[in-house]
Amino acid sequence: MQKKWIVSNVMKHRMQHLARSISLGICIALGVGSASAAPKPERSPLTATGEKLQAQYRATLTALQAEIAKSLPNVNEQKKAAFLKASADETKAAAAAAKAQSAAAAKNVKNKEEAGKALKAAQAALAQAQTNALKATTALLAEVEPFLASDRLDAKLIKCTVLAAATPRGLAEFAQQGQEQEALVEKLLADDALMKQMLIAGGAEGGKYGRAMEICTAIQKASPKAGEGLFQRLALGTSLEHAVPVAQRNAAAKTNAPTIVDPVKRYLHYEKACLDGELDPAFKTLSVWEYRMVVNCDAPDQVLAWGREMLRNYRPDHIHNPNYGWRYSATVKTEVKYGGEKEYKDTDSLEFYQNIIKTGGVCGRRAFFGRFILRSFGIPVWGVTQHAHAALGHWTPKGWVVNLGAAWKWSWWRDRSGTDFLLETQAREHAQEYPQVLRAQWISAVLGEQAYNDRLHVAGGFWSAVAHGRAQAIVAAAQAVELGPLGQDLAEANESKKAEAMLKAEVTAADNKIVVGQNGVITIPAVACSTPKDSTAKIVFMKSFAGGMQLHYNRLGNAEDFEYTFDAPQAGKYVLSARVVTVNADQHLLVAANDAKEPVDIAVPYTLGMWQQTQPVEISLVNGKNVLHFALQDGSRGVTIKDFTLTPVK
Repeated sequence: MQKKWIVSNVMKHRMQHLARSISLGICIALGVGSASAAPKPERSPLTATGEKLQAQYRATLTALQAEIAKSLPNVNEQKKAAFLKASADETKAAAAAAKAQSAAAAKNVKNKEEAGKALKAAQAALAQAQTNALKATTALLAEVEPFLASDRLDAKLIKCTVLAAATPRGLAEFAQQGQEQEALVEKLLADDALMKQMLIAGGAEGGKYGRAMEICTAIQKASPKAGEGLFQRLALGTSLEHAVPVAQRNAAAKTNAPTIVDPVKRYLHYEKACLDGELDPAFKTLSVWEYRMVVNCDAPDQVLAWGREMLRNYRPDHIHNPNYGWRYSATVKTEVKYGGEKEYKDTDSLEFYQNIIKTGGVCGRRAFFGRFILRSFGIPVWGVTQHAHAALGHWTPKGWVVNLGAAWKWSWWRDRSGTDFLLETQAREHAQEYPQVLRAQWISAVLGEQAYNDRLHVAGGFWSAVAHGRAQAIVAAAQAVELGPLGQDLAEANESKKAEAMLKAEVTAADNKIVVGQNGVITIPAVACSTPKDSTAKIVFMKSFAGGMQLHYNRLGNAEDFEYTFDAPQAGKYVLSARVVTVNADQHLLVAANDAKEPVDIAVPYTLGMWQQTQPVEISLVNGKNVLHFALQDGSRGVTIKDFTLTPVK
């Protein structure tokens, strides 16, 4: 896989916060980071050793800043002024478009027609401003691109950037803890390749590079596989993302459960799942930056494992789905009832995500489950917020896509816009050109410029604007195509108004063969239906991870019955049970044998996504041909069935 160069503008804003604690008189704004908001750094008193180390790190940073400043190219002032004006105009136009967009999306808008016209006008003005900015950027890049294309300054820029993000004070606080911690900082600052990989991957969360090194070292001690290849990338991504602890969301009843995710165990969890073949095939190809958006789930590790097993048992068709836009995440639209928590209450003993699929929810809860199930299978996720709504953004081989919401331009996550995030994901695919964006952002950090941020309506300093403009130029030249949103009409509904293609599963003769054992026990595969013979919108035949096939009775759509026709070796009473999977409680399957006047009620157990037999019920069969007629009781919500067993009563 071609190496990807990655940078996130979120770290720019993190650096603006970190810079306030640097006593160099320079406000440093860095250009790499993850999507998490930066917490306020805690301050520990410095010991004599700490004071000495802080002075040492500060001196190194000051010297590097001076050297870098002297190495910068001279830029034509006229072109520079034109470029800065065009960038400022674009930022103003983006702010106006965002305001108009918000007004048009408001539920209490008084005049929708006028709001719509204002939005179109603002968007047209933005498009023109972007065109003007691109022209000014093209003219300017002719001067600065040769400099940005060279890696001559990389070592100094990278080390300076790491020192600035971590801050001399922050590094000293960590290093003064002991010789081991001091050695980790020394090792980091001496390893140009590692620092570069860290910055490309988004930098240490909260600037906690010492802690990231500590975690990475612990992971490598715990696993001999963590030193190379995909597992090295996974280990580094986990270390960077968990440098600031990730809060763990536990079942309400588990009051003694760990409150934060253990980063070493989180790495080992995904390493094992990958080796066991439980994750998406694409997991092995991800970059360090992308792994960060997998390993930062707030679910306990055992719940991530539950999510994978549940879906393998209950809806394997979502795993086999060739459409990456809905692979795994389609579970939300098929299983998470919209508004269900008004009818069903959460159970304290269940985990948060088990409760969501059991009870349902609106907006946030549905998006949370989609993010969870994607991460369970190793797919990177970027949280998405939209006006009065929550959605999700996730990786696909063809680009990032929004589920359960509108397009990227309507999206944001914390202090970053969806448009800017999309720009990065598109630009970073171009490994040869993208290092120029990185270098411009690193220079901006060294000079203490304000960082570009369209969400906060900040045009940014010269080199920060150059970085943004270069990314835009890369995407424009590549004619990158934005993937349209999926499931926008499902944001606040259970069923889509759009017709959806059904994933066909071929049922072979072996799959639907009814077997009568020597002891007279009859085993009927769930897919051996005489009615219907093929999948319908309600009754879906699908490949089973347990081997063969299984039937899923969809919770959505109009009720539909199903039947089995078979021969019994002898007349008499039989006990019937079914092997089932459910993710909801209080469901009932009704069965009538032949011409029975009243159906027999089979209480379907709540299996929490695992295979389980129903309690046996007694029915009567005739010698020879029999018909079993099944119906799911009104109000039941989705059942997966592997097979039925009929055992003669002796």
